[in-house]
Amino acid sequence: MNKEISTNNAPSAVGPYSQAIEAGDMIFVSGQLGLNPADGSLSPDVVEQAKQSLKNIGEILKASGCDYSNVVKTSVFITDLSAFAAVNEVYATFFSKPYPARSCVEVSKLPKGGLVEIECIAKK
Repeated sequence: MNKEISTNNAPSAVGPYSQAIEAGDMIFVSGQLGLNPADGSLSPDVVEQAKQSLKNIGEILKASGCDYSNVVKTSVFITDLSAFAAVNEVYATFFSKPYPARSCVEVSKLPKGGLVEIECIAKK
């Protein structure tokens, strides 16, 4: 049976999906924009959005009983690949070796005008 993971410390879902789902010993965290959970604001800066996205992921992981060390895979979606190095620098401050497997792709648009969105899979 799948279990919904939800916290008020991360933005609410902006559609018909859950912040995360626990399936067995796996946690599947939906893509997180860099939305401030307190007021729904979005910084115009990709670095700040990446930081907030990863903070949101951290809060969801915490609600599931996990943390960044449990993450085995991430996917990063970015609207301008020229910002990859800056986002990568932020990303490296949230994870340590062994780093999760990761993919990063440039996309034409993200919801709410976001510049970066990150999702992950964690193992309890």
